[in-house]
Amino acid sequence: MTERTATITLVTCTSCGKPILPGSEATKFLCPNCGEILIRRCEKCRKFGRPYKCPKCGFVGP
Repeated sequence: MTERTATITLVTCTSCGKPILPGSEATKFLCPNCGEILIRRCEKCRKFGRPYKCPKCGFVGP
């Protein structure tokens, strides 16, 4: 019998680049400028209002 191992790839915060754990108070939304890129923000970056930058159009928020 062969053993199968599952690999989980976590998404990362657009602001800080850290992995976002399932079940955390993170958010995701389309870029408010181009509407094409999914922006993901971790709980800490949301709380402290840290800026994010869309990799496609360069829009900077929050």
